[in-house]
Amino acid sequence: MADTLLESGAERASDGTTPWHTLGREQVLAALHVGEEGLTSGIAKQRRDRFGPNVLVEGRQRSAWRILIAQLADVMVLILIASAIVSALLGETHDVIAILAIVVLNAILGVVQEIRAERAIAALKAMSAPSARVRRDGSEMSCPSSDVVPGDIVVLEAGSIVPADVRLLDAHRLRVEEAALTGESQPVEKSVAPLVRADVPIGERLDMAYKGTIVTYGRGLAVAVETGMRTELGRIALMLGSEEGRRTPLQNRLARFGRHLAIIVLVLCGVVFGAGVLRGEQPVLMFMTAISLAVAAVPEALPAVVTVALALGARAMVRQNALIRRLPAVETLGSVTYICCDKTGTLTENRMRVEAVQTGQSPAAPLADQSDDVVLALLLQAIALNNDATLGADGTLSGDPTETALHRAAAGAGHRKEALELGAPRIAEVPFSSERARMTTVHRGAHGVVAYTKGAPERVLKHCVDRIGADGAEPLDRDGVLLAADRMAASGLRVLAIAMRRIAHLPSEVEAVESEQSFVGLVGLMDPPRAEARESVALCQSAGIHVVMITGDHPSTARAIAERLGIASDGDVVVTGSDLKAMSSEELDARVGNLRVFARVAPEDKIRIVAALQHRGESVAMTGDGVNDAPALSRADIGVAMGRGGTDVAREAAHMVLLDDDFATIVKAVREGRRIYDNIRRFVRYELSTNSGEVWTLVLAPFFGLPLPLLPIHILWMNLVTDGLPGLALTAEPPERDVMSRPPRAVTESILAHGLWQHAVWVGLLMAALALGTQAWTIHVADAHWQSMTFTVLTLSQLAHVLAIRSERESLLRLGLRSNLPLLAAVALTVLLQMAALYVPPLTRVFRTTALSAAELAACIALSSTVFFAVEIEKWMIRRGWLYASYVPSSSAR
Repeated sequence: MADTLLESGAERASDGTTPWHTLGREQVLAALHVGEEGLTSGIAKQRRDRFGPNVLVEGRQRSAWRILIAQLADVMVLILIASAIVSALLGETHDVIAILAIVVLNAILGVVQEIRAERAIAALKAMSAPSARVRRDGSEMSCPSSDVVPGDIVVLEAGSIVPADVRLLDAHRLRVEEAALTGESQPVEKSVAPLVRADVPIGERLDMAYKGTIVTYGRGLAVAVETGMRTELGRIALMLGSEEGRRTPLQNRLARFGRHLAIIVLVLCGVVFGAGVLRGEQPVLMFMTAISLAVAAVPEALPAVVTVALALGARAMVRQNALIRRLPAVETLGSVTYICCDKTGTLTENRMRVEAVQTGQSPAAPLADQSDDVVLALLLQAIALNNDATLGADGTLSGDPTETALHRAAAGAGHRKEALELGAPRIAEVPFSSERARMTTVHRGAHGVVAYTKGAPERVLKHCVDRIGADGAEPLDRDGVLLAADRMAASGLRVLAIAMRRIAHLPSEVEAVESEQSFVGLVGLMDPPRAEARESVALCQSAGIHVVMITGDHPSTARAIAERLGIASDGDVVVTGSDLKAMSSEELDARVGNLRVFARVAPEDKIRIVAALQHRGESVAMTGDGVNDAPALSRADIGVAMGRGGTDVAREAAHMVLLDDDFATIVKAVREGRRIYDNIRRFVRYELSTNSGEVWTLVLAPFFGLPLPLLPIHILWMNLVTDGLPGLALTAEPPERDVMSRPPRAVTESILAHGLWQHAVWVGLLMAALALGTQAWTIHVADAHWQSMTFTVLTLSQLAHVLAIRSERESLLRLGLRSNLPLLAAVALTVLLQMAALYVPPLTRVFRTTALSAAELAACIALSSTVFFAVEIEKWMIRRGWLYASYVPSSSAR
């Protein structure tokens, strides 16, 4: 009967109808059928058998061979495998090895990508406390956290990890750091009073503590109400396991490109074979030519070039403190239209700091701008002495973030706690509690004792009778001080009031020192924005990228930081987690494009925000550091985790890790991502144009009554020397000047957009015209001679083309040859290889070429350079807006 009631009680709390935080202490104990002496060993065992171990369970995983098959089923990979088979039939062993190496590399990268979720779950499991202190059989004992069951009485103390979701029974100055679940940088002061509202966010459930969070101060007693996968940590694990990674924009574009190219190649090969046979060419020769053309037309180097470009980009990003965990994420950054960013530690310094103080009648101002007067000195002494922060032997401060911030501010102004305590030792204190909302310390001085109080303004001012002015006691305008405190709070500051009282002797009741006090001043603290964050946000906005703040912090604090950074303006609405829960999915989809600040959000809220943006066709980057961020990091197009302050769970779920936890690093990574995508487009532009030049040459020759212009070996040679090194060298191209001033690419945009396919068609036709013109002009010469010139013109025109397409808009004269030395070296080496094919006897026999005279070689160079000048004219027309559409923005940037 007890177990039945227990199960129904747990289910009742879990289904949200009667949450544990709304039940009173006695109600919770009754629902769980336990007293403060704890469970018996026998009942604990029964409940462990019923509810299972207090661990996170991993979801069902796909076997390695299924993952591998999924990777090999990609269209581009199938084309590569077909190319390898064709190359093997032609005896091109080197091509076979290269193509298969590319296929294996791609498969390995894909399999590695698939195990990210498994690692994230493992990191979640590692967060569980290794042991817990519980009451069993009437005595306190230590047991593995996996043995904790609902109804266990858990002992909490500073430094311990909460082993399960617990309802607090007793709390003595108990503070718990819940940043991993809520995103708040401040430890939460806990209490035992039940809450009235059921829909209170996790960060405001003061009578609860959650599995995986850390007790930073005080002690407490609690009862375990949820264990294992029923905990908040378990819910996150379930969400994380259910979120499947989305294909990146680059993967989608290359897949579409591969499917279209496969169809075109098959059709053209059939045309070449049929036209040659109808013209009277030998069927075997035409079959070999068609097969060679298929090998040449398929850009089998594309996956290798993409991999190299992404790897080089990832390497460059590491030097800028961005660690890439998934190579496709490098390019995805270039497509990002929204960055959903956590506040604490990313946009801010993750270190509380005194931002403003107010004494006398003057308005609040930074400490550095305050005049050095008696009242300010008293305030600084008060925040130094009324302080629990401790200075270690190595000079590091430890303690509550607010305490350490006050300590640093006072010490920076010359009021060091350690020196002041020599003359004013602490003799008594009235500790802080959430009910009192203030803290008082009493110190012995030369003329009696002095009491310093700090806390919430409304609580401190209630006990003040006057205020300290420059000339002594002055009348106190409580309403005026509270109004000033409200103004400071509205700017995002956490406001503390400081008061003091001098008396001759310490009263028998220490709390009596808090009466008849004198108000000293106000102190405003904030986790300030990073110095470079505002500039980085502005750069994102100029690049058409919207920055959205998603935080677990208080709405007023979130708004203040967002306005300081330029993320939000005065008219923008701050949406809370409660507001989100009240919205339907359709309403959120309609409104999310205009929302910039979200506060007090839960893990599922973050996923909803990301999903709503993706439903609008946006490419979303999500930053985070806590366990609560992991599902959203996994769902986002690119998840960005914090490397310094982040959890292992977040890092394992993310695509990229910031080693310096700095928002500016994301912007640098976006710039690198755009550069990489531009370089991949350059390679595709180059490959399609040159390959189409070869295709058009072979397709059109029969229609002009010309014999087969190239041998299969010539096609394969051009495919090897012109596609290889020059194509790879394009990945080293530096970013263009406007890379961060143009809008993001639309997620659905084809890789062939903005005139790329038109360019490939007309340049290919120009190359074919030059090659066929050379053939027609020199056809009266011996076969080997005219074929050698045609072969050389087509090869050199491809090199002229690669120099011209280093930029889609800028002239090579403006870029300079030395701005991409690897490409210059690759072109020079390819020219030397072509000359060897013409003039080195062993190679001339293989390629059936003959040496060209100086005049013939000069003619070939002059004809080939036509491509360079033609492309430069095209770019000149693009700069004037006469050709091709400009970059099409995403739906959010239109």
